[in-house]
Amino acid sequence: MATLLRLTDHGLYCEAGDFHVDPWGAVPRAVVTHAHGDHVAWGCGSYLTTTSGLPPLRARLDRDARIRALAYGEAIVINGVRVSLHPAGHILGSAQVRMEYQGEVWVVSGDYKIDPDPTCAAFEPVRCHTFVTESTFGLPIYRWPPQQEVFAEINAWWRANQRAGKATLLFAYALGKAQRLLAGLDPSLGPIFTHGAVERMTQAYLAAGVQLPLTTHAATVERGADWSQALVLAPPSADGSPWTRRFGNQATGFASGWMLVRGARRRGALDRGFALSDHVDWPGLMAAIDATGASRIWVTHGYSSVVVRWLRERGLEAHLVQTRFEGERDDEERDADAAVASPEYP
Repeated sequence: MATLLRLTDHGLYCEAGDFHVDPWGAVPRAVVTHAHGDHVAWGCGSYLTTTSGLPPLRARLDRDARIRALAYGEAIVINGVRVSLHPAGHILGSAQVRMEYQGEVWVVSGDYKIDPDPTCAAFEPVRCHTFVTESTFGLPIYRWPPQQEVFAEINAWWRANQRAGKATLLFAYALGKAQRLLAGLDPSLGPIFTHGAVERMTQAYLAAGVQLPLTTHAATVERGADWSQALVLAPPSADGSPWTRRFGNQATGFASGWMLVRGARRRGALDRGFALSDHVDWPGLMAAIDATGASRIWVTHGYSSVVVRWLRERGLEAHLVQTRFEGERDDEERDADAAVASPEYP
């Protein structure tokens, strides 16, 4: 079977089309699955993304970066390779990259989830010969609870904190997770404030037309304000920082797939952990792979060796591919740096 992609020092490279997919170094032409920091390299000659992914990607890159956007399903031909982008359900504008060349079809998933999310287009299976999949939560123990239950728990925790006279500080990744949380919060409970990194990406979502509750950038509020009824969304890097002192008596929580594991909650020294992920869980991963119809699977970041062994035992040709993608990670440190650098969003 032909190989349309190969791994290089700069990432996944399509030699026939002369472009990279989610390179981790500057290259002449980059096709980008989504705007998280481990999938976007600065300094590329040009970028290809989705129309809805343009605002968050633009927020990440220099103002003069050359970015071309395609609608989902729209195809272009790059040096004979037909390229189209299809919903991945991960964050706003996230895409699977479909490449077709001489009758061979490859799909790179990027990061993805199959749970519904009102802030982004739903994942769509794409038939292919070879599927390149992530495996961030590729262990059978990872099975997400219904998100309605998670949001009910978060809103109940917020109400309990209000009764106790505590500000509610909810930590989440600034791009994607924070906006999904916003969509699930009950804004009738009280005011919602944001850290600069979250505010910056929330503005990108609003620019793309995503409907979200009203928020206020916390830095615009005078010191000494009463925060006891408020919920504050911030990246995990803000936890324990001097920035949080302004909120006084407070309760802290973290929303992440890693919070499904009790030990992770203990290590984080948080008051509460909420198991909410923008990555596919184990049943979803297996269902997504099956839906592609692919006979060859490349497995990237996460529990890749476990997934490869599982797939091989079921007769599929599976390979572990070592990439620099990091899955559900603390991308907020980069966001916080950007926010510090921006006087608009301190």
